[in-house]
Amino acid sequence: MRITGGVLKGRIIKCPDGIIRPAMDRMRESVFAVLGNLDGKSFLDLFSGSGTIAIEAVSRGAKKVELCERDRLKIRTVLDNVFITEKEMGVKIQCHFTSVELFVKRCKDKFDYIFLDPPFPYKFHADLIEQIYKRDLLLEGGTVLVHRPEEHHMPDTIAAFKLTDRRVYGRSIVDFYQKSTPEIQGETANGVK
Repeated sequence: MRITGGVLKGRIIKCPDGIIRPAMDRMRESVFAVLGNLDGKSFLDLFSGSGTIAIEAVSRGAKKVELCERDRLKIRTVLDNVFITEKEMGVKIQCHFTSVELFVKRCKDKFDYIFLDPPFPYKFHADLIEQIYKRDLLLEGGTVLVHRPEEHHMPDTIAAFKLTDRRVYGRSIVDFYQKSTPEIQGETANGVK
């Protein structure tokens, strides 16, 4: 795997042992192009695998970056991979080696971007996004991104998050969710009841 953009563009990232489904280079490049400038932004990479998404975020300017990966067989490789961001860019990626569900339950920080890339058999995408909403982990104007197989359908609205974009990459899809504008006194955001 390689970093597709930013300061570390072209850098090769190690793949850990065990089960891993690395995000395709083309998909990562496209998703980060949609997100645009990450200078000074905060980024949370859930189901991190090798740490590539978190490293990509740092490479493209994000300053507060955290990742969560449950598989302890991946720890050494993840730590080796993320070390390059500290050594070369002065940005330390905070790593959490626990279940994503437990991390979300305990997390007290807020992020501009939260990226979920669970194993494809995972069936609790919507539940996890609802927990992210309940825990108030997304900053105002932030985005939750979900990488999923095409056969696993996602609703257009989850809690107060609304689907704003959907990108298709072969048999996988990335959904973009943002907080929808709350209704004010029975009127919608554009003034129409």
